[in-house]
Amino acid sequence: MKKSLLAAALIAPFLTGCVIAVSDGEAETHWAGKNSSSWQVQHKNNREAISELKMDSSYHSVLAQLKTPNFTELLKKDDDVYQVLFYVTHSKHSDSKTTKDECTPLVFKNDKLVGIGETALGMITQ
Repeated sequence: MKKSLLAAALIAPFLTGCVIAVSDGEAETHWAGKNSSSWQVQHKNNREAISELKMDSSYHSVLAQLKTPNFTELLKKDDDVYQVLFYVTHSKHSDSKTTKDECTPLVFKNDKLVGIGETALGMITQ
């Protein structure tokens, strides 16, 4: 019995260490509290906000609602000015970097929303 207690006392200081977490790529932030912000929450919030947009919404009202886009493009075609805002809505790569193919484009013509998505973007680049 004394040997077991002695062994336990000698080993105890060495039982502290690191915790190694293994993930399958799915992030869970429930432990971080209700105010936690993650890329998944941002994607979901962007999708919800985009789904509520109305055609002909002004550029400034959309920008006020969705805030800073991940990417922007501006082009003039004939007499029309096109502004494209890209908001991240889904993840394709596990590299922690946002790319345009992970975003939903919002297409504005002369400061009015005229389309959402790749089809709308394709219409102005043809």
